Amino acid sequence: MIIGIIASLIGMIILIGAIFMYTSPEFGTKSKGERLERIKTSENYVNGKFKNRTETDVSGKMEWGRTFREYLTTGDKAPDWSIPVNKITPEAIEKTEDSITKITWFGHSAIFLELDGKKIFIDPMLGQVPAPHHLLGSSRFNDTLPLAIENIPYLDAVIISHDHYDHLDYGSILKLKDKVALFYVPLGIAAHLESWGIAPEKISELDWWESTSIDGIELTAAPARHFSGRGIRDRFKTQWSSWIIKGKTNNIYFSGDSGYDEHFKEIGDKFGPFDIAIMECGQYDEQWPLIHMMPEETVKATIDVQGKLLLPIHWGSFKLSLHSWTDPAERVSKAASEKNVSLTTPIVGETIIIGKEAPNKDWWRSPASKGKS
Repeated sequence: MIIGIIASLIGMIILIGAIFMYTSPEFGTKSKGERLERIKTSENYVNGKFKNRTETDVSGKMEWGRTFREYLTTGDKAPDWSIPVNKITPEAIEKTEDSITKITWFGHSAIFLELDGKKIFIDPMLGQVPAPHHLLGSSRFNDTLPLAIENIPYLDAVIISHDHYDHLDYGSILKLKDKVALFYVPLGIAAHLESWGIAPEKISELDWWESTSIDGIELTAAPARHFSGRGIRDRFKTQWSSWIIKGKTNNIYFSGDSGYDEHFKEIGDKFGPFDIAIMECGQYDEQWPLIHMMPEETVKATIDVQGKLLLPIHWGSFKLSLHSWTDPAERVSKAASEKNVSLTTPIVGETIIIGKEAPNKDWWRSPASKGKS
């Protein structure tokens, strides 16, 4: 009888999970029609899947049981205090100046870019949990955003690097979509956006090395070494990209999620140097070394792309790996110093102005730990 009850409960959980996955809009949808036909023409799409340029085992040497146990242990994978946030007023970013390039980190990989008078939001994941349901992930480290999503002004563009939940957030897109002129995404992601109510003519899909422009600002989708997917059976069905954003006077590189590979050197040779390289630096582990960079590799990649200034991202907001939450900042700071790479470490909501001294504080050290030093 007990076995029957347990089996029934397991069956119920599986049924509820299946219903959720097949009916919940958060999971998006697959490309079809003309969009799918275009995907099939990409040299990066083989046998129904997108591929990395270098053979990449995305599961690495994963020991699922040990990893799950370690992830659930408290340790110091998340801060025991609410990290600092610099608050922004809507008026401060309502009028974007043509002659000043500003970059504001909203945490994790979300970047608000003001360039040549245009407002561009990259990977605007502004939700509390990077998962399809709030019970399936860890909460954001900071209690508040620099600016409430409802107060974000009209955007000339939103750029998406790939469709993982910590970069493409359903709730954020719903709240932003009516005040965005155009969405620029890698191949396959338009289907998700269209299923969420965004008009097809507002979406531009780019394959690696393809370019388009926004009133003189050139956008180029470039390779990254990662993977994609929002469900169980859709891995590699959409593309993942890094992005080159070239304005009149400033050139910006955004790595998206990527393991270290030769594409960084190629991008630097073709499009560098960059005034700032916005590089992933977090959620790494020795079990999956090919899809996320160690901090030392982040610095190496910055040198490869010829970045004049390194802004490490993809850390400091969510618990998505096994390392301590301060490990990315401590290691990238050490590596950058050793390699003479200029580094900026703004707090969430702090703005970097290209051409002016960049913020560089060790804000991740809690008030308690600083008091002991």
